Amino acid sequence: MGLLKKNPFGHILFLKLWLIRIFGSLTHRRFKGFNKLEIEGSEILRNLPDNNVLFVSNHQTYFADVVAMFHVFNASLSGRDDNIKNIGYLWRPKLNLYFVAAKETMQAGLLPKILAYAGSVSIERTWRAKGEDVNRQVKMSDVNNIALALQDGWVITFPQGTTRPWKPIRRGTAHLIKQNKPIVVPIVIDGFRRSFDRKGLRIKKRGILQSMEIKEPLDIDYDNIAVADLVEKLEYAIEQHPSFLKVIPASEIKKEEDLNSQREWSY
Repeated sequence: MGLLKKNPFGHILFLKLWLIRIFGSLTHRRFKGFNKLEIEGSEILRNLPDNNVLFVSNHQTYFADVVAMFHVFNASLSGRDDNIKNIGYLWRPKLNLYFVAAKETMQAGLLPKILAYAGSVSIERTWRAKGEDVNRQVKMSDVNNIALALQDGWVITFPQGTTRPWKPIRRGTAHLIKQNKPIVVPIVIDGFRRSFDRKGLRIKKRGILQSMEIKEPLDIDYDNIAVADLVEKLEYAIEQHPSFLKVIPASEIKKEEDLNSQREWSY
């Protein structure tokens, strides 16, 4: 790797490599130490192409979710099955791995800016800004940047656009899928909001079992599926369709509502 080689967003890959190594080492114990991360389906990752893969997931914290995915993805690509033992996998991480995040979130402090350099595709939210509801047009430059990231590698997105559970999936994700025709891999996570604060930076409680299930790629008829049907398909895939509420005890729903009562919307 040339010392000054850059990715399509102008980020120097050598610098990105060391950021992932350093921050990966610093965060490893959050998922394999203070708390335990139970992983299922990581072998699916090794059968995916090197680019045009979109991961869709439910969302529980601003940063801990995606950091855990960086660990799991790189561990799997290094030959580990459903575990992140031995952080040697950080020595040669996948550098064309990106995550979609709100520009507002990624500019709020030094640490988010560093994390943004490690792989963020930052976009302006059309529905939320500075804690207030807004209604603005989608920026085509944001749409083009996500498409560019897909052309270069893998992209992680949280299509609900919030850390609150059971919120509807935003139609923009469906339009993005129909336009770019990526392989879509659903991920379902749990336990992160109990382990960390809302931002996912501070450890709130130790000894929590976190889980990450990586599912088989979705079978999508890109040209013929309606946007509404694709949205529903995604809701079922990441287990955020309203029908899932029927099988969750009312006490657990109330607990989630209490946990989220003071939370703001995230990207």
